[in-house]
Amino acid sequence: MGFGKMFLLNLGLLITVAYLANVIYKYAFTKISFRMNYILSVVLFIFAGWICMKFGFQLSDNVIFDLRIVPLIIASAVYAQPFTLLIIGVGIGLARLTLGVNDAAIAGLINLSILGVVCAGLNIWMRRSKYRLAVKGLITIAIVNVINTINISVFGVIPVKTYMLEIMPITLPLTLVLSAAFALILWDFQLERRQTLELKHANELLRKQTEELRTAKIVLEERARQLAQASQYKSEFLANMSHELRTPLNSIINLAQIISENESGDGEEADEDTPNYGMIIYKSGQDLLGLINDVLDFSKVEAGKLEVIQEEVVIAEMAQIMEMHFEHAANQKEINFEIRIESGLPCTILSDAQRIGQILRNLLSNAFKFTHRGQIKLEIRKAGFEDMQRGEWIIFAVTDTGIGIPEDKHTTIFEAFRQADGSISRKYGGTGLGLPISRDLARLLGGFIRLQSKEGLGSTFSLYLPLTPDLRGNEPPAPVREKAMRLL
Repeated sequence: MGFGKMFLLNLGLLITVAYLANVIYKYAFTKISFRMNYILSVVLFIFAGWICMKFGFQLSDNVIFDLRIVPLIIASAVYAQPFTLLIIGVGIGLARLTLGVNDAAIAGLINLSILGVVCAGLNIWMRRSKYRLAVKGLITIAIVNVINTINISVFGVIPVKTYMLEIMPITLPLTLVLSAAFALILWDFQLERRQTLELKHANELLRKQTEELRTAKIVLEERARQLAQASQYKSEFLANMSHELRTPLNSIINLAQIISENESGDGEEADEDTPNYGMIIYKSGQDLLGLINDVLDFSKVEAGKLEVIQEEVVIAEMAQIMEMHFEHAANQKEINFEIRIESGLPCTILSDAQRIGQILRNLLSNAFKFTHRGQIKLEIRKAGFEDMQRGEWIIFAVTDTGIGIPEDKHTTIFEAFRQADGSISRKYGGTGLGLPISRDLARLLGGFIRLQSKEGLGSTFSLYLPLTPDLRGNEPPAPVREKAMRLL
C-alpha cells in the first residue's frame, strides 16, 4: 500500500505543478521572449521530476520509487527538438543527486539519461508517424515504463530477483496506469484550454469584424454625405447654368424680334440702334458659346477624353495673344493691364498652346470679372528656389487687386460646380467650371495651379508648367505636388 499512496501523492503533485505552470504561463510567460519562455519550460519539467523524487516512496535510506519519468514522457509529446528531451532526462537525473549522492542516485542519473535518449528517439518517431495521438501516447508510455523497469533491474542497487518478484509487479502497473491517467488529465486540460483560446480568438475576430463594420459604416455615411453634398452642388450648378443660359438667350430672342419688327415696316428706315442690337446679339452668342464650351471641356476632362498636344509654344506670342484679347476689357473698366516677361527665359517651351491659352483666359477673365479698380498683371518668369524644391518650372502668374478670396474658400473654388458664392442672386455670374477645368488642364500639362489670396486684398493665380514636361505622368513630382496642395 505504501507504493500506491506515494504514487498517488506524486500524481497529485504533478497535477498541482501543471495547474500552477498554466497560471504562471497565462499571466507571466506570455510577456517574456520566446527563448526565455522555452528555457523556463525546460526548468519546469525538471522541477516536476525533482518534486516527484522529493515526495516519493523511500524504500530504504538510499532507494526512492516515484513518478519522475512522467514529466519526461509528457515532454516527449510537447517539444519539437529531440535534444531538449535529452536535457530534461539528464536534468532530472542530476536533480536526484540533490537528495543525496550515493549508488542509488548514480543509478538514477544513468537511468534518466538513457530514458532521455529513448524519449528523443520516440519524439522523432511521433512526429513522423501517422498514428493517432492517443495511440502514439500509449505506445510511448509503455516503452518508457518498460525500459525504466529494465534499467532499474540492471543498474539499480536492489537485487534483481527481489525487484522483479516483489517490487516490479506493483510499481510497473501503477506507473503505467498513473502515467496514462496524468497524460489523459493533461490532454483534457489542454483541450479545454485550446477551446478557451479558440473562443478568445473568435471573440477577438468578432471584435475586429465589428470594428471594421463600424469603420465601414462611418465611411459609407461619409460617402453618403459627400454624395448628398455633390447632389446639392450640382443642383446649384444647374440653377446657375439655367440663369447663365437664359440671359444671353433672352437677349438674342428679344433683339432678334426687335430687328425683325423694324425690317418688316413699310419702307421705314431701320432703327439707328440696330447695329448696337447686332453687337449685343454677337456678345450674347459669344457668352453662350463660352458656357457650352466650358461644359463640354469639363465633361471631356471627367471622361478622360481630353488630349493634349506636344508642340513648341512661343512665350512672347502667348503674351501678345493675351494682351490683344483683354486690352479692350481693360480699357472699358479703366484698369491698368500689364504683361511682364522675365529676361533669360527660353523663347519656346514644349507644351500645348491651346490649353495654356485656355487656362490663362480663364484666370484673366476671373481677374477682370472681380476687379473694379487698380491693376491686373500677367507675369511670366522662371521659378526660383523659393517657389520649388527641385526641377525647372516656368510660371504664368495672374495678379489682380480685386475682391480677393477668403482663406476657407481656397480649396472650394477648385471643386466642380462650386463657387465662393453659390447663390443665384450673387453679384457676379459664371458657372463655376473655369477654375476646375483650368486645374485639370494644368495637370494634363504636367503642372498645377497655386493660389495666394486674402479677402479684400486681391489674388494671384500661378500656373506652373515644367520646362521639360513628361506628359505621360500628367502630374508634377511628388514633393512639388505636396507643396502645392499645402498652399491651396
